[in-house]
Amino acid sequence: MGLLQAYEAALQNDPTYRAAIHENEAGQQNRIIGRSTLLPNVAASYSNTKNRADITTPNILGQRSTTHPEYTSEVGTVQIRQPLLNLEGIARYQQGIAQSNYSDAVFSGRSKELVLRVVSAYAEAQYAEDQLTLVSAQRDAFAEQMRVNERMYKKGEGTKTDMLETQAKYDVAEAQVIEARDNLTTARNTLAAIVGNDVTNLDPLSEDFRVLPMQPESFDEWKAIAMENNAEIAAQRYAVEATRQDINRNRAGHAPRLDVVASLSKNKGETLNTFNQESTVRSVGVQLNIPLYSGGYVSAATSQSVSSHEKAKSDLDAKTSQVLVELRKQHSLVLSSAARIDALLKSVKSATLLITATEQSIKGGVRINLDLLNAQQQFFTAKRDLAQARYNYLLSYLRLRNAAGTLSAEDLHKVAGYFVSGTRTSMMSAPLPMRVVMKTAD
Repeated sequence: MGLLQAYEAALQNDPTYRAAIHENEAGQQNRIIGRSTLLPNVAASYSNTKNRADITTPNILGQRSTTHPEYTSEVGTVQIRQPLLNLEGIARYQQGIAQSNYSDAVFSGRSKELVLRVVSAYAEAQYAEDQLTLVSAQRDAFAEQMRVNERMYKKGEGTKTDMLETQAKYDVAEAQVIEARDNLTTARNTLAAIVGNDVTNLDPLSEDFRVLPMQPESFDEWKAIAMENNAEIAAQRYAVEATRQDINRNRAGHAPRLDVVASLSKNKGETLNTFNQESTVRSVGVQLNIPLYSGGYVSAATSQSVSSHEKAKSDLDAKTSQVLVELRKQHSLVLSSAARIDALLKSVKSATLLITATEQSIKGGVRINLDLLNAQQQFFTAKRDLAQARYNYLLSYLRLRNAAGTLSAEDLHKVAGYFVSGTRTSMMSAPLPMRVVMKTAD
């Protein structure tokens, strides 16, 4: 599975991303909900009632008689209400727009976060595989050293101390192999949970690793880009706007509301006096509602909204500071990565030469077995640090662009180009430069 394949699978299968999609779909309805308060409201009603009345009437002689008429009342009404002046509805509409924009900004951030999570999990799994390859090669090297020491000891040219030293190193390496296998299993399971598929083989990191030029280079330029494009900052700005409109919405509880109301009503036997009549009523008018007192609700709700608005502004300041701290951190890491990777490359080469030189020194009786073991340890440590520095650079490269709000599919393709498909050709699988039978010194 290549990095791009993993990302495409995550788009389809990652539960966190799917949840973000549905959350965004729900958030988009806020715009429609807010707009609905300014559009016509149409309602219809119908009732069918069976009535039985008792009517007592006196005649000219003063005698009273009672009748019991039975009739059915039918009333059907259609009413249309169109707001003319509705300050609460206007504020609710503006709030709905801000809430929908907030949802879009959050989803944009979640989409870019998916790129980081996939690349991070992919790099973690590949690094765990590299670690397993390293410690396995280190263990095998110590095993070979043990065989060399045993042969030398049998010939009377080695010492028991050399054998014990190598055995101790071998035992530690064996424990590291077991730990590395567990770490690899965990890392692959983490990646599998994101992509929704079992992970067995991943593309290794290419040896042709070059640090990309920083564009732009200055932090102030990156800061300006982040202030304009960062999704988290944008989302918090929309949250501030939504709370501001909430203040207007609650304050409108004191404002009058003016509506145009039109209705059509058809009645049959609506009352006792008209139980044998049918009527059709058409009406058009203007309705004015003026709130006078609501028990202090409007004032309390407005005060609550003002406090929420102030909190949202403080959250915006906190989020801006958090983003800028992350931006500076990743900017510094990307700038220093080139020098760090170059230094570790030199360290690997130096460690390789040190092993060869130590082998020759042992043959000349200048160095001993422990020196060679330490040189081998230094070699593997340098390779591990180099691999980690390369993965960290790729992640910092993406995190910098994510903090700036410019992370795109092009950046993902650039990072994917650092991984090569097919047979592992990474330096991790290169054999340890240890080729001769050493002569130990007493």
